[in-house]
Amino acid sequence: MTSTRLGRRQFGLLALPVLAAPALQACGSSPEPVLYTLAVRPGPVLTRGPRIVQVRDVGLPGYLDRKEIVRSTDDLKLDVRANAWWGEPLGGMLGRTIVLELSQRLPGSQIYSESGSITMDPYATVGIDFQRFDADKAGTVILLAQVAIQFNRPTRTASRNFSISKPVPTADTPGHVAAMSDALGELSDGVATLLQ
Repeated sequence: MTSTRLGRRQFGLLALPVLAAPALQACGSSPEPVLYTLAVRPGPVLTRGPRIVQVRDVGLPGYLDRKEIVRSTDDLKLDVRANAWWGEPLGGMLGRTIVLELSQRLPGSQIYSESGSITMDPYATVGIDFQRFDADKAGTVILLAQVAIQFNRPTRTASRNFSISKPVPTADTPGHVAAMSDALGELSDGVATLLQ
């Protein structure tokens, strides 16, 4: 005669899928992330500028180099928006946006990105290192960056530290991204002026 009694181990293995099902359903029901991109802001059009300008890949601190949008680094903690992600890697998006903004501000110059497929002998090379690009306790977006430009014809250099503050129009993620876009537009204004 065969015994149909289950031992504790066999019963535990049978019960495992039943206990795990609610946890799997909770994982599957998390909301999809919302993807954001920085907006290109128009600026003053300048008539002078080097004929060909290369924008090097931007330097970015590691805490910003992530898919999630960093809201703030105040109070010794990283405040990340869990379901609000950048639509592309932040470094590439910053570089692309700066190239577009400089092209609008310097219509007589050919502006291209170091990471793109275009290669030309630049008259000027722009390097930008970001140190901070997030909000403070008051909700103001702070952009801290260093810019250095190497001119090749004639040979000279120009550099400047930028500290830009932009109030966040609304406390939500779209407001935060809008303020970041405004700050980046102001940085592009400054870079275009340095290229004169």
